[in-house]
Amino acid sequence: MFSLDTIVQGLLLGGLYALFAAGLSLVFGIMRLVNLAHGDLIVLGAYLILGLGTATGMSPFAAALIAMPLMFALGWLLQTRLLNRVLGEDILPPLLVTFGLSVVIQNGLLAAFTADSRKLAAGPVEAASVAVGPVQMGVMPVMTLATAVAVILGLNLLFYRTALGRAFRATSDDAVTAQLMGIRPQRIFAMATGIALVVAAIAALYLGTRANFDPSIGPARLLYAFEAVIIGGLGSLWGTLAGGVVIGLAQTMGAAINPEWQILAGHVAFVLILMVRPRGLFPRAID
Repeated sequence: MFSLDTIVQGLLLGGLYALFAAGLSLVFGIMRLVNLAHGDLIVLGAYLILGLGTATGMSPFAAALIAMPLMFALGWLLQTRLLNRVLGEDILPPLLVTFGLSVVIQNGLLAAFTADSRKLAAGPVEAASVAVGPVQMGVMPVMTLATAVAVILGLNLLFYRTALGRAFRATSDDAVTAQLMGIRPQRIFAMATGIALVVAAIAALYLGTRANFDPSIGPARLLYAFEAVIIGGLGSLWGTLAGGVVIGLAQTMGAAINPEWQILAGHVAFVLILMVRPRGLFPRAID
């Protein structure tokens, strides 16, 4: 019923959604924070890359290398100056604060860049493709999926092979006990948010080079990220990659039946999976 090309394109699209979701999954897994501004922070990253490229003449890939440490610094400041103040047993204050942050970012970008849609010009690579058997695959989508796998792998190595990862896991399990052992949870949370925004900058690069963006698209990116995280299982980074692939496959298959069904098909797949697996495909916390 569905061609091999449809399935391959769905897999490649899933890589983009996994990049959207990886930072969200990271922050939730460590501090149980649902960041409603995550999609807008990705869009902010795209505008930052655009601004750096416009000011210096660099390619988006070079500009992204500069944007990543800037986004890390932004994440650190947001966590230390704002989010750490509202974290606690009650989940409502962080939700309200991140919702407000989302509104501020959208309106700030609208004032600075207007509502016109923009795109990051990556040059000939945007139209380049490679043939794998009977399937033509775009170079940019392949790079996106490869980057998503590399990011998820890197985050897992960070968690399970480094001292910082041990601090992440200890703080996630019991912040009070971790503090008694000399770990400063607020500093660990700031580091996690900084890393999450580095991943958001990578997602912004591929968002901007593959499609147009404007200040209002953040909530839609957040929705895809949420669905990928929940399908994969809360706190599971590899599950997040699987969740992104599921949404990508559902959307391309829906579009193959009727182009108007593309977005709807992803949401339907999300609901159907939760009916069968309420805790997601890989329901395990980061440990």
